[in-house]
Amino acid sequence: MAEEASNSTRNKRKDLTGVVTSRSGDKSVKVTFFYKIAHPAYRKEVKRKTVVHVHDEKNECGVGDKVEIMETRPLSKLKRWRIVRILEKAPTVGV
Repeated sequence: MAEEASNSTRNKRKDLTGVVTSRSGDKSVKVTFFYKIAHPAYRKEVKRKTVVHVHDEKNECGVGDKVEIMETRPLSKLKRWRIVRILEKAPTVGV
């Protein structure tokens, strides 16, 4: 019974959906996700964004791809997220 409780709490990791904004190195990308919050005084919605460093094991993401990411153990100084799946590939321009 104790094992079931520990497994259920361990598997509750944060999931986010964002857009790849930069290929920052081998097996690394930067993902930006946008959200809205209410301004504390005026109650108007204000757009905010957060940029996180994400581990891309297969180097399959490109700039502009929409991806789902999940929180994980620290993989390097800045990387605390990994790619779960690519939701939508960015359109490519044929030359």
